[in-house]
Amino acid sequence: MAVTLKEGVYWVGAIDWNIREFHGYETKDGSSYNSYLIEDEKIVLIDTVKKYLFDEFYGRIKKVVDPEKIDYIVVNHVEMDHSSSLEKIMEISKAKIITNQKAKEHLELHYNTKDWEYIIVDSGDSVNIGKRNLTFVKTPMLHWPDNMVTYSPEDKILFSNDAFGQHIASSERFDFEIDYTLDSAKEYFANILLPYRTLIPNAVKTVDTLETDLICPSHGIIWKENISKIKEKYLEFASNNVINKAVIVYDTMYSSTEKIGLAIAEGLIESGVEVKVFKISKTPVSKIIAEILDAKYVLVGSPTLNINLYPEVARFLKYMEGLKPNKKIAAAFGSYGWAENATKHIKNTFDILSFDTVDDECLTCRFVPNEEHLKKCQEFGKKLAKM
Repeated sequence: MAVTLKEGVYWVGAIDWNIREFHGYETKDGSSYNSYLIEDEKIVLIDTVKKYLFDEFYGRIKKVVDPEKIDYIVVNHVEMDHSSSLEKIMEISKAKIITNQKAKEHLELHYNTKDWEYIIVDSGDSVNIGKRNLTFVKTPMLHWPDNMVTYSPEDKILFSNDAFGQHIASSERFDFEIDYTLDSAKEYFANILLPYRTLIPNAVKTVDTLETDLICPSHGIIWKENISKIKEKYLEFASNNVINKAVIVYDTMYSSTEKIGLAIAEGLIESGVEVKVFKISKTPVSKIIAEILDAKYVLVGSPTLNINLYPEVARFLKYMEGLKPNKKIAAAFGSYGWAENATKHIKNTFDILSFDTVDDECLTCRFVPNEEHLKKCQEFGKKLAKM
């Protein structure tokens, strides 16, 4: 069913209970594609849903209005998880599309748009729909060049598109109904918005100028009771601030690389550092990146395989490289047989990310580390904690 957010404003999105992968990372809690309907003198639909959930989406709209009577469709962002039902709803409604110039360009590259009529808006522009005046603010690169947000001052609602989202499939619609919302928002930020974090403070500053009772993102739940908290968290996520935490990430063939990583972890723990240890092949990469977001130390381990990295480690490094986390103190470790090469590849990624690399002879081991070697690794962890 449609959910009433305020008088004349409804959530009409779709819930993706079964999705477990999005943009290359695991979505263990599913997701939702949030679309919003405003019933005024003009009927306005804000964003759509993934096309395979069109029937669910269409059914919710019909609970409120005749879809043929939709006057305007606001496209805040063209990515297909928000726009791939647009062609179908346009065939039914013949609505005008309200969007920005860059989004119009993207729509024309995605769909057959020759018969579509547009109202092109820029930051600060408003469109009157009766009792309401919808205002638009462009937010380029959060996280595509076409992104914008829509604000209804009369309702005090910000339709924020991908900003402030989370991947949660739930029958609940509001933040106060789910107790893991902020954790999901952190993971979402780390895996979607992290490369563009320098733009976040201005985005939050823009939100601060708006009187908001609700922030309605395009994924997950709606912020109502924790608006101040999520804004505060976004500034925290976007900062270069770290806590005294080490994230140790590795994969292993015959446990040698694992033994080195666990010995280093023991030394760090003894020195009072919070430690998270992840075997890549057993852990969703999205979870690892969320932990790296505020970590002071990042240690990556791999055995040398065919003079190269272990495949899961290579995949992780390339994923992390694309997300560009803030500067860390880093170390590469691993085992080898006749030629050590894995740590060279790991350090190359550290260099690309401008991490401060720390070296030590104990960080590599030929075949199997003995007790003396592991003691040196433990001592290295203690030394690292003092940096």
